[in-house]
Amino acid sequence: MTRSKHPTLAQTFSGIRADYNAAKTSRFRRTRSVPSAGASADYHYRTESEFLRLMEYARDFDRNDQVVGSIVDRACTATIQDGVQIDPDTGDPKLDADIKARWLDWTTDPDQCDLSAEHDFAQLQWLALRHSLVDGDIIPLPNADSGSIQMVEAHRCRTPSNTTQNVVHGVLLDKNTRKRLQYWFTADDVNPMRPVTKVSGMHQIDVRDEYQQRRVYHVYSPKRTTQTRGITAFAPIFDIAGMVDDIQFAKLVQQQMVTCFAIFVERQMGFKIPDQEGSVGNPSYDTHDDGSVRKLEGLGPGMMIKGHPGEKYTMDSPTVPNQEFFTHMRMMLQIIGINLGMPLILVLMDASETNFSGWRGAVDQAQQGWHHNQMMIYRRFVLPTYIWKLRDWSENDRSISRALSRKKSLRLFNHKPQTPSWPYIEPLKDASADLMRTRNALISRRRQCAERGMDWNVLSSEIVEDNAELIIKAQEKADELNGKFPKLNVTWRELACLPTPDGMTVSQANDLGQEEQPTQKEPAGAA
Repeated sequence: MTRSKHPTLAQTFSGIRADYNAAKTSRFRRTRSVPSAGASADYHYRTESEFLRLMEYARDFDRNDQVVGSIVDRACTATIQDGVQIDPDTGDPKLDADIKARWLDWTTDPDQCDLSAEHDFAQLQWLALRHSLVDGDIIPLPNADSGSIQMVEAHRCRTPSNTTQNVVHGVLLDKNTRKRLQYWFTADDVNPMRPVTKVSGMHQIDVRDEYQQRRVYHVYSPKRTTQTRGITAFAPIFDIAGMVDDIQFAKLVQQQMVTCFAIFVERQMGFKIPDQEGSVGNPSYDTHDDGSVRKLEGLGPGMMIKGHPGEKYTMDSPTVPNQEFFTHMRMMLQIIGINLGMPLILVLMDASETNFSGWRGAVDQAQQGWHHNQMMIYRRFVLPTYIWKLRDWSENDRSISRALSRKKSLRLFNHKPQTPSWPYIEPLKDASADLMRTRNALISRRRQCAERGMDWNVLSSEIVEDNAELIIKAQEKADELNGKFPKLNVTWRELACLPTPDGMTVSQANDLGQEEQPTQKEPAGAA
Protein backbone atom coordinates (compact mmCIF):
# COMPACT_ATOMS: atom_id res chain seq x y z
CA MET A 1 0.00 0.00 0.00
CA THR A 2 1.46 3.32 -1.09
CA ARG A 3 0.84 6.69 0.50
CA SER A 4 -0.94 9.37 -1.51
CA LYS A 5 1.32 12.05 -2.88
CA HIS A 6 -1.42 14.67 -2.48
CA PRO A 7 -1.23 16.74 0.76
CA THR A 8 -4.02 16.52 3.28
CA LEU A 9 -6.39 19.44 3.98
CA ALA A 10 -4.64 20.23 7.29
CA GLN A 11 -1.26 20.28 5.53
CA THR A 12 -2.62 22.57 2.85
CA PHE A 13 -4.01 25.11 5.36
CA SER A 14 -0.84 25.01 7.46
CA GLY A 15 1.09 26.39 4.53
CA ILE A 16 -1.25 29.26 3.77
CA ARG A 17 -0.19 32.64 5.16
CA ALA A 18 -3.53 34.16 6.17
CA ASP A 19 -2.79 35.16 9.75
CA TYR A 20 -3.46 38.47 11.48
CA ASN A 21 -0.23 40.41 11.63
CA ALA A 22 -1.41 41.86 14.93
CA ALA A 23 -0.93 38.43 16.53
CA LYS A 24 2.73 38.34 15.56
CA THR A 25 5.55 39.90 17.52
CA SER A 26 7.53 42.68 15.91
CA ARG A 27 10.32 44.99 16.91
CA PHE A 28 8.09 47.89 15.89
CA ARG A 29 5.34 46.92 18.32
CA ARG A 30 5.24 47.48 22.05
CA THR A 31 5.27 44.26 24.04
CA ARG A 32 1.95 43.84 25.86
CA SER A 33 1.32 41.53 28.78
CA VAL A 34 -1.71 39.53 27.66
CA PRO A 35 -2.83 35.94 28.36
CA SER A 36 -1.99 33.69 25.43
CA ALA A 37 -4.93 31.34 26.03
CA GLY A 38 -7.65 34.02 26.30
CA ALA A 39 -9.33 35.20 29.47
CA SER A 40 -12.60 36.69 30.71
CA ALA A 41 -12.94 40.38 31.46
CA ASP A 42 -12.67 39.69 35.18
CA TYR A 43 -9.16 38.28 34.71
CA HIS A 44 -7.75 41.70 33.89
CA TYR A 45 -8.63 43.11 37.30
CA ARG A 46 -8.49 39.86 39.26
CA THR A 47 -6.36 41.27 42.09
CA GLU A 48 -8.63 43.18 44.45
CA SER A 49 -5.85 45.42 45.71
CA GLU A 50 -5.07 46.56 42.17
CA PHE A 51 -8.77 47.02 41.43
CA LEU A 52 -9.22 49.25 44.48
CA ARG A 53 -5.98 51.12 43.77
CA LEU A 54 -7.24 51.83 40.24
CA MET A 55 -10.40 53.27 41.75
CA GLU A 56 -8.49 55.46 44.20
CA TYR A 57 -6.16 56.74 41.49
CA ALA A 58 -9.23 57.87 39.54
CA ARG A 59 -10.66 59.56 42.64
CA ASP A 60 -7.38 61.38 43.17
CA PHE A 61 -7.48 62.66 39.59
CA ASP A 62 -11.05 63.79 40.15
CA ARG A 63 -10.14 65.61 43.38
CA ASN A 64 -6.86 67.25 42.44
CA ASP A 65 -6.55 67.51 38.66
CA GLN A 66 -7.24 70.99 37.35
CA VAL A 67 -9.14 69.77 34.27
CA VAL A 68 -10.48 66.22 34.60
CA GLY A 69 -12.94 66.78 37.44
CA SER A 70 -14.60 69.75 35.74
CA ILE A 71 -14.96 67.78 32.49
CA VAL A 72 -16.74 64.99 34.36
CA ASP A 73 -19.06 67.53 36.03
CA ARG A 74 -20.09 69.06 32.70
CA ALA A 75 -20.54 65.64 31.06
CA CYS A 76 -22.86 64.50 33.87
CA THR A 77 -24.78 67.78 33.88
CA ALA A 78 -25.29 67.69 30.10
CA THR A 79 -26.47 64.07 30.34
CA ILE A 80 -28.74 64.06 33.40
CA GLN A 81 -30.01 67.67 33.57
CA ASP A 82 -33.30 67.35 35.52
CA GLY A 83 -33.20 63.55 35.47
CA VAL A 84 -34.91 60.79 33.51
CA GLN A 85 -38.67 61.06 34.02
CA ILE A 86 -41.44 58.44 33.91
CA ASP A 87 -44.78 58.82 32.09
CA PRO A 88 -47.20 56.09 33.29
CA ASP A 89 -49.33 54.44 30.58
CA THR A 90 -51.47 51.83 32.31
CA GLY A 91 -54.53 52.32 30.07
CA ASP A 92 -56.47 54.22 32.74
CA PRO A 93 -55.95 58.02 32.54
CA LYS A 94 -57.10 58.52 36.13
CA LEU A 95 -54.73 55.86 37.43
CA ASP A 96 -51.90 57.31 35.29
CA ALA A 97 -52.42 60.74 36.86
CA ASP A 98 -52.48 59.21 40.36
CA ILE A 99 -49.25 57.26 39.81
CA LYS A 100 -47.52 60.22 38.21
CA ALA A 101 -48.43 62.47 41.12
CA ARG A 102 -47.10 59.91 43.59
CA TRP A 103 -43.89 59.44 41.60
CA LEU A 104 -43.34 63.19 41.31
CA ASP A 105 -43.92 63.66 45.03
CA TRP A 106 -41.45 60.87 45.90
CA THR A 107 -38.70 61.84 43.45
CA THR A 108 -38.64 65.53 44.38
CA ASP A 109 -38.49 65.00 48.15
CA PRO A 110 -35.02 64.04 49.50
CA ASP A 111 -36.60 62.87 52.76
CA GLN A 112 -38.57 60.23 50.86
CA CYS A 113 -36.23 59.05 48.11
CA ASP A 114 -32.78 59.29 49.72
CA LEU A 115 -31.94 57.28 52.84
CA SER A 116 -29.51 60.02 53.88
CA ALA A 117 -32.26 62.63 53.21
CA GLU A 118 -29.84 64.84 51.25
CA HIS A 119 -30.57 64.41 47.53
CA ASP A 120 -33.66 64.24 45.36
CA PHE A 121 -33.94 61.54 42.70
CA ALA A 122 -32.50 63.69 39.90
CA GLN A 123 -29.42 64.40 42.02
CA LEU A 124 -29.10 60.67 42.79
CA GLN A 125 -29.10 59.99 39.03
CA TRP A 126 -26.38 62.62 38.56
CA LEU A 127 -24.28 61.06 41.32
CA ALA A 128 -24.85 57.55 39.95
CA LEU A 129 -23.53 58.56 36.53
CA ARG A 130 -20.60 60.41 38.03
CA HIS A 131 -19.60 57.44 40.18
CA SER A 132 -19.86 55.12 37.17
CA LEU A 133 -17.40 57.36 35.27
CA VAL A 134 -14.93 58.02 38.09
CA ASP A 135 -15.12 54.90 40.30
CA GLY A 136 -16.40 52.51 37.65
CA ASP A 137 -19.72 51.70 39.33
CA ILE A 138 -22.05 52.40 42.24
CA ILE A 139 -24.62 50.15 43.90
CA PRO A 140 -27.98 51.64 44.95
CA LEU A 141 -30.00 49.56 47.42
CA PRO A 142 -33.78 49.94 47.89
CA ASN A 143 -34.58 50.10 51.59
CA ALA A 144 -37.96 48.46 52.28
CA ASP A 145 -38.29 49.88 55.80
CA SER A 146 -37.94 53.54 54.81
CA GLY A 147 -39.04 53.28 51.17
CA SER A 148 -35.89 55.16 50.08
CA ILE A 149 -32.65 54.44 48.23
CA GLN A 150 -29.28 53.86 49.88
CA MET A 151 -26.31 54.69 47.64
CA VAL A 152 -23.39 52.34 48.39
CA GLU A 153 -20.02 53.39 46.96
CA ALA A 154 -17.98 50.88 45.00
CA HIS A 155 -15.15 50.32 47.48
CA ARG A 156 -17.53 48.72 50.00
CA CYS A 157 -18.30 45.77 47.70
CA ARG A 158 -15.42 43.44 48.65
CA THR A 159 -14.37 39.79 48.76
CA PRO A 160 -13.14 38.32 52.06
CA SER A 161 -9.89 36.41 51.77
CA ASN A 162 -11.14 33.25 53.48
CA THR A 163 -14.05 32.52 51.11
CA THR A 164 -13.93 29.59 48.69
CA GLN A 165 -17.05 30.63 46.76
CA ASN A 166 -17.13 32.14 43.27
CA VAL A 167 -17.01 35.76 44.41
CA VAL A 168 -15.59 38.48 42.13
CA HIS A 169 -14.87 41.72 44.00
CA GLY A 170 -17.86 41.27 46.27
CA VAL A 171 -20.29 39.76 43.74
CA LEU A 172 -21.28 36.10 44.18
CA LEU A 173 -21.73 34.49 40.74
CA ASP A 174 -23.31 31.24 39.65
CA LYS A 175 -20.45 29.01 38.50
CA ASN A 176 -22.21 27.90 35.32
CA THR A 177 -24.20 30.91 34.14
CA ARG A 178 -22.36 33.80 35.86
CA LYS A 179 -25.75 35.01 37.10
CA ARG A 180 -25.39 37.36 40.04
CA LEU A 181 -26.68 35.82 43.25
CA GLN A 182 -25.47 38.10 46.05
CA TYR A 183 -23.56 41.31 46.71
CA TRP A 184 -21.24 41.40 49.73
CA PHE A 185 -20.59 44.70 51.50
CA THR A 186 -18.28 45.79 54.28
CA ALA A 187 -19.30 48.12 57.07
CA ASP A 188 -19.22 51.78 56.14
CA ASP A 189 -16.46 52.59 58.65
CA VAL A 190 -14.01 49.96 57.41
CA ASN A 191 -10.35 50.90 57.72
CA PRO A 192 -9.01 51.25 54.15
CA MET A 193 -5.64 49.88 55.28
CA ARG A 194 -7.13 46.72 56.82
CA PRO A 195 -7.84 43.68 54.63
CA VAL A 196 -11.25 42.03 54.73
CA THR A 197 -10.63 38.52 56.00
CA LYS A 198 -13.89 37.06 57.35
CA VAL A 199 -17.09 36.17 55.54
CA SER A 200 -18.99 36.64 58.80
CA GLY A 201 -18.11 40.33 58.79
CA MET A 202 -19.80 40.92 55.41
CA HIS A 203 -23.33 42.14 54.82
CA GLN A 204 -24.72 39.79 52.16
CA ILE A 205 -27.74 40.88 50.10
CA ASP A 206 -29.55 38.65 47.60
CA VAL A 207 -29.84 40.17 44.15
CA ARG A 208 -33.52 39.19 43.79
CA ASP A 209 -36.38 38.58 46.20
CA GLU A 210 -38.88 35.73 46.18
CA TYR A 211 -40.80 37.46 43.35
CA GLN A 212 -37.59 37.71 41.26
CA GLN A 213 -37.54 41.48 41.60
CA ARG A 214 -34.16 43.16 42.03
CA ARG A 215 -33.05 44.13 45.49
CA VAL A 216 -29.67 45.40 44.29
CA TYR A 217 -29.20 47.92 41.48
CA HIS A 218 -25.74 47.93 39.93
CA VAL A 219 -25.00 51.07 37.89
CA TYR A 220 -22.06 50.58 35.52
CA SER A 221 -21.31 50.45 31.80
CA PRO A 222 -19.74 47.09 30.85
CA LYS A 223 -17.70 46.61 27.69
CA ARG A 224 -17.67 42.80 27.82
CA THR A 225 -20.29 40.23 28.78
CA THR A 226 -17.93 38.64 31.31
CA GLN A 227 -17.29 41.91 33.15
CA THR A 228 -18.66 41.77 36.69
CA ARG A 229 -17.61 45.19 38.00
CA GLY A 230 -17.26 48.55 36.33
CA ILE A 231 -13.91 50.13 35.44
CA THR A 232 -13.18 53.84 35.71
CA ALA A 233 -13.29 55.83 32.48
CA PHE A 234 -9.89 57.25 33.44
CA ALA A 235 -8.14 53.88 32.97
CA PRO A 236 -6.91 54.53 29.38
CA ILE A 237 -5.85 58.11 30.13
CA PHE A 238 -4.04 57.86 33.45
CA ASP A 239 -0.66 58.75 31.98
CA ILE A 240 -1.95 61.53 29.73
CA ALA A 241 -4.05 63.13 32.45
CA GLY A 242 -1.09 63.09 34.84
CA MET A 243 1.24 64.56 32.22
CA VAL A 244 -1.18 67.38 31.41
CA ASP A 245 -1.16 68.43 35.05
CA ASP A 246 2.64 68.12 35.27
CA ILE A 247 3.21 70.11 32.08
CA GLN A 248 0.91 72.87 33.25
CA PHE A 249 2.76 73.10 36.56
CA ALA A 250 6.15 73.12 34.82
CA LYS A 251 5.03 75.90 32.49
CA LEU A 252 3.81 77.98 35.40
CA VAL A 253 7.19 77.59 37.13
CA GLN A 254 8.96 78.45 33.89
CA GLN A 255 6.77 81.52 33.49
CA GLN A 256 7.75 82.66 36.98
CA MET A 257 11.41 82.21 36.12
CA VAL A 258 11.33 84.22 32.91
CA THR A 259 9.52 87.11 34.56
CA CYS A 260 12.87 87.74 36.26
CA PHE A 261 14.66 89.52 33.42
CA ALA A 262 18.32 88.87 32.56
CA ILE A 263 20.86 91.37 31.19
CA PHE A 264 23.67 90.22 28.93
CA VAL A 265 26.76 92.41 28.65
CA GLU A 266 28.70 92.25 25.38
CA ARG A 267 32.22 93.70 25.25
CA GLN A 268 34.14 94.41 22.08
CA MET A 269 37.51 92.90 21.28
CA GLY A 270 40.29 94.68 23.15
CA PHE A 271 37.96 96.03 25.82
CA LYS A 272 39.94 97.31 28.72
CA ILE A 273 38.44 96.56 32.10
CA PRO A 274 38.44 99.69 34.26
CA ASP A 275 40.45 99.60 37.42
CA GLN A 276 37.27 100.09 39.45
CA GLU A 277 34.04 98.93 37.80
CA GLY A 278 31.05 100.90 38.88
CA SER A 279 27.68 99.47 39.84
CA VAL A 280 24.58 99.52 37.70
CA GLY A 281 22.34 100.14 40.74
CA ASN A 282 22.60 99.94 44.49
CA PRO A 283 24.54 96.69 44.94
CA SER A 284 24.27 94.08 47.67
CA TYR A 285 26.66 91.26 48.44
CA ASP A 286 25.96 87.59 49.15
CA THR A 287 28.65 85.53 50.90
CA HIS A 288 28.72 81.81 50.06
CA ASP A 289 29.78 78.98 52.36
CA ASP A 290 33.19 78.74 50.70
CA GLY A 291 33.92 82.38 51.46
CA SER A 292 33.35 83.69 47.94
CA VAL A 293 31.30 86.84 47.56
CA ARG A 294 28.65 87.44 44.87
CA LYS A 295 27.66 90.95 43.91
CA LEU A 296 23.94 91.54 43.27
CA GLU A 297 22.98 94.65 41.37
CA GLY A 298 19.96 96.52 42.68
CA LEU A 299 17.75 97.42 39.71
CA GLY A 300 14.46 99.28 39.67
CA PRO A 301 11.80 100.53 37.27
CA GLY A 302 12.76 103.53 35.13
CA MET A 303 16.48 103.10 35.80
CA MET A 304 18.90 104.24 33.09
CA ILE A 305 21.90 101.93 32.81
CA LYS A 306 25.11 103.52 31.56
CA GLY A 307 27.80 101.15 30.44
CA HIS A 308 31.49 101.70 29.83
CA PRO A 309 32.77 102.59 26.35
CA GLY A 310 32.71 99.42 24.24
CA GLU A 311 30.00 97.66 26.27
CA LYS A 312 26.54 96.66 24.97
CA TYR A 313 23.67 95.69 27.30
CA THR A 314 20.97 93.28 25.98
CA MET A 315 17.85 92.10 27.85
CA ASP A 316 16.56 88.55 27.29
CA SER A 317 12.77 87.98 27.18
CA PRO A 318 11.92 84.44 25.96
CA THR A 319 8.38 83.59 24.84
CA VAL A 320 6.76 81.31 27.42
CA PRO A 321 4.72 79.37 26.65
CA ASN A 322 5.52 79.00 22.97
CA GLN A 323 3.00 78.25 20.23
CA GLU A 324 3.79 74.52 20.12
CA PHE A 325 2.72 74.24 23.75
CA PHE A 326 -0.88 75.26 23.00
CA THR A 327 -1.15 72.83 20.08
CA HIS A 328 0.18 69.96 22.19
CA MET A 329 -2.08 70.77 25.14
CA ARG A 330 -5.16 70.92 22.92
CA MET A 331 -4.34 67.47 21.54
CA MET A 332 -3.98 65.97 25.04
CA LEU A 333 -7.17 67.63 26.28
CA GLN A 334 -8.96 66.31 23.23
CA ILE A 335 -7.85 62.75 24.06
CA ILE A 336 -9.09 63.18 27.64
CA GLY A 337 -12.40 64.59 26.40
CA ILE A 338 -12.92 61.70 23.96
CA ASN A 339 -12.73 59.18 26.79
CA LEU A 340 -15.24 61.16 28.84
CA GLY A 341 -17.64 61.84 25.96
CA MET A 342 -16.86 65.54 25.64
CA PRO A 343 -15.58 67.18 22.41
CA LEU A 344 -12.75 69.69 22.68
CA ILE A 345 -15.01 72.70 22.22
CA LEU A 346 -16.98 71.64 25.30
CA VAL A 347 -13.86 70.70 27.27
CA LEU A 348 -12.47 74.20 26.74
CA MET A 349 -15.93 75.86 26.60
CA ASP A 350 -14.54 77.75 23.63
CA ALA A 351 -15.71 77.51 20.00
CA SER A 352 -13.36 80.14 18.58
CA GLU A 353 -11.43 77.55 16.58
CA THR A 354 -14.44 76.25 14.66
CA ASN A 355 -17.47 77.57 12.82
CA PHE A 356 -21.13 77.04 13.63
CA SER A 357 -21.34 73.84 11.60
CA GLY A 358 -18.30 72.44 13.38
CA TRP A 359 -19.85 73.25 16.75
CA ARG A 360 -23.12 71.58 15.80
CA GLY A 361 -21.44 68.48 14.40
CA ALA A 362 -19.35 68.00 17.55
CA VAL A 363 -22.33 68.52 19.87
CA ASP A 364 -24.51 66.15 17.80
CA GLN A 365 -21.93 63.39 18.18
CA ALA A 366 -21.57 64.08 21.89
CA GLN A 367 -25.34 63.89 22.34
CA GLN A 368 -25.36 60.31 21.05
CA GLY A 369 -23.00 59.33 23.85
CA TRP A 370 -25.00 61.31 26.39
CA HIS A 371 -28.20 59.54 25.31
CA HIS A 372 -26.46 56.18 25.68
CA ASN A 373 -25.58 57.09 29.28
CA GLN A 374 -29.13 58.31 29.88
CA MET A 375 -30.50 54.92 28.85
CA MET A 376 -27.91 53.18 31.04
CA ILE A 377 -29.10 55.19 34.04
CA TYR A 378 -32.72 54.49 33.10
CA ARG A 379 -32.31 50.71 32.71
CA ARG A 380 -30.03 50.14 35.70
CA PHE A 381 -31.41 52.65 38.18
CA VAL A 382 -34.63 54.47 37.27
CA LEU A 383 -36.62 51.52 35.88
CA PRO A 384 -36.03 49.06 38.76
CA THR A 385 -36.70 51.85 41.26
CA TYR A 386 -39.99 52.72 39.53
CA ILE A 387 -41.09 49.06 39.51
CA TRP A 388 -40.15 48.70 43.19
CA LYS A 389 -42.12 51.80 44.24
CA LEU A 390 -45.10 50.84 42.09
CA ARG A 391 -45.27 47.39 43.68
CA ASP A 392 -45.08 48.97 47.10
CA TRP A 393 -47.88 51.45 46.32
CA SER A 394 -50.11 48.78 44.76
CA GLU A 395 -49.75 46.56 47.84
CA ASN A 396 -50.33 49.28 50.42
CA ASP A 397 -52.76 51.62 48.65
CA ARG A 398 -56.38 50.63 48.10
CA SER A 399 -57.02 53.11 45.29
CA ILE A 400 -54.47 51.44 43.02
CA SER A 401 -55.58 47.92 43.95
CA ARG A 402 -59.25 48.82 43.31
CA ALA A 403 -58.37 50.25 39.89
CA LEU A 404 -56.54 47.05 39.02
CA SER A 405 -59.47 44.90 40.16
CA ARG A 406 -61.95 46.91 38.07
CA LYS A 407 -59.97 46.55 34.85
CA LYS A 408 -58.06 43.35 34.36
CA SER A 409 -56.59 44.74 31.13
CA LEU A 410 -54.64 47.43 32.95
CA ARG A 411 -50.87 47.21 32.57
CA LEU A 412 -49.59 48.54 35.87
CA PHE A 413 -45.92 48.75 34.96
CA ASN A 414 -46.39 50.07 31.42
CA HIS A 415 -44.86 53.51 30.95
CA LYS A 416 -42.83 55.73 28.65
CA PRO A 417 -39.38 56.92 29.76
CA GLN A 418 -38.70 60.58 29.14
CA THR A 419 -34.98 61.22 28.83
CA PRO A 420 -33.71 64.80 29.06
CA SER A 421 -33.24 66.58 25.75
CA TRP A 422 -31.05 69.45 24.68
CA PRO A 423 -32.06 72.91 23.47
CA TYR A 424 -32.09 73.77 19.81
CA ILE A 425 -28.65 74.61 18.46
CA GLU A 426 -30.23 76.44 15.52
CA PRO A 427 -33.75 77.21 16.78
CA LEU A 428 -35.24 78.26 13.43
CA LYS A 429 -33.98 75.23 11.50
CA ASP A 430 -34.73 72.72 14.26
CA ALA A 431 -38.23 74.09 14.90
CA SER A 432 -38.92 74.09 11.14
CA ALA A 433 -37.83 70.45 10.94
CA ASP A 434 -40.18 69.55 13.80
CA LEU A 435 -43.03 71.37 12.10
CA MET A 436 -42.39 69.59 8.80
CA ARG A 437 -42.32 66.17 10.45
CA THR A 438 -45.60 66.81 12.27
CA ARG A 439 -47.36 68.29 9.23
CA ASN A 440 -46.36 65.36 7.01
CA ALA A 441 -47.47 62.76 9.57
CA LEU A 442 -43.93 61.50 10.13
CA ILE A 443 -44.26 61.71 13.90
CA SER A 444 -46.97 62.30 16.48
CA ARG A 445 -46.95 65.34 18.72
CA ARG A 446 -46.82 63.07 21.75
CA ARG A 447 -43.66 61.36 20.53
CA GLN A 448 -42.12 64.60 19.32
CA CYS A 449 -42.58 66.14 22.76
CA ALA A 450 -40.95 63.08 24.29
CA GLU A 451 -37.92 63.61 22.02
CA ARG A 452 -37.63 67.14 23.38
CA GLY A 453 -38.00 66.03 26.99
CA MET A 454 -41.55 67.39 27.36
CA ASP A 455 -44.84 65.75 28.35
CA TRP A 456 -47.51 66.20 25.66
CA ASN A 457 -50.35 65.81 28.17
CA VAL A 458 -48.93 68.61 30.31
CA LEU A 459 -48.03 70.78 27.30
CA SER A 460 -51.43 70.43 25.61
CA SER A 461 -53.24 71.16 28.88
CA GLU A 462 -51.13 74.28 29.40
CA ILE A 463 -51.78 75.46 25.83
CA VAL A 464 -55.54 74.99 26.13
CA GLU A 465 -55.69 76.59 29.60
CA ASP A 466 -53.61 79.59 28.50
CA ASN A 467 -55.73 80.14 25.39
CA ALA A 468 -58.94 79.75 27.40
CA GLU A 469 -57.76 82.30 29.95
CA LEU A 470 -56.85 84.71 27.15
CA ILE A 471 -60.25 84.30 25.47
CA ILE A 472 -62.12 84.79 28.75
CA LYS A 473 -60.26 88.01 29.51
CA ALA A 474 -60.74 89.23 25.92
CA GLN A 475 -64.49 88.47 26.00
CA GLU A 476 -64.92 90.28 29.31
CA LYS A 477 -63.11 93.33 27.98
CA ALA A 478 -65.12 93.20 24.71
CA ASP A 479 -68.40 93.17 26.67
CA GLU A 480 -67.18 96.16 28.68
CA LEU A 481 -66.27 98.14 25.52
CA ASN A 482 -69.50 97.26 23.70
CA GLY A 483 -71.52 98.32 26.75
CA LYS A 484 -69.71 101.65 26.85
CA PHE A 485 -69.75 102.12 23.06
CA PRO A 486 -72.80 100.30 21.58
CA LYS A 487 -71.82 100.92 17.98
CA LEU A 488 -68.28 99.60 18.42
CA ASN A 489 -69.23 95.91 18.02
CA VAL A 490 -65.88 94.53 19.22
CA THR A 491 -65.37 90.75 19.49
CA TRP A 492 -62.93 88.82 21.62
CA ARG A 493 -60.94 87.86 18.51
CA GLU A 494 -59.87 91.46 17.98
CA LEU A 495 -58.54 91.67 21.52
CA ALA A 496 -57.01 88.22 21.93
CA CYS A 497 -55.15 88.15 18.59
CA LEU A 498 -54.22 84.46 18.74
CA PRO A 499 -51.42 83.63 16.32
CA THR A 500 -52.51 81.94 13.09
CA PRO A 501 -50.93 78.57 12.33
CA ASP A 502 -48.17 78.52 9.72
CA GLY A 503 -49.58 77.93 6.24
CA MET A 504 -53.12 79.19 7.03
CA THR A 505 -54.91 81.27 4.35
CA VAL A 506 -55.88 84.74 5.62
CA SER A 507 -58.23 87.16 3.82
CA GLN A 508 -59.37 90.66 4.74
CA ALA A 509 -62.23 92.85 3.41
CA ASN A 510 -61.47 96.49 2.50
CA ASP A 511 -63.65 99.56 3.00
CA LEU A 512 -65.37 99.23 -0.42
CA GLY A 513 -66.74 95.82 0.43
CA GLN A 514 -64.31 94.08 -1.90
CA GLU A 515 -62.41 91.13 -0.67
CA GLU A 516 -58.67 91.28 -1.05
CA GLN A 517 -56.82 88.40 -2.59
CA PRO A 518 -55.99 85.75 0.00
CA THR A 519 -52.43 85.64 1.11
CA GLN A 520 -50.66 82.41 1.89
CA LYS A 521 -48.31 82.47 4.83
CA GLU A 522 -45.18 80.68 3.84
CA PRO A 523 -44.46 77.69 6.08
CA ALA A 524 -41.55 78.09 8.41
CA GLY A 525 -38.43 76.61 7.00
CA ALA A 526 -39.58 76.77 3.38
CA ALA A 527 -36.93 77.57 0.81
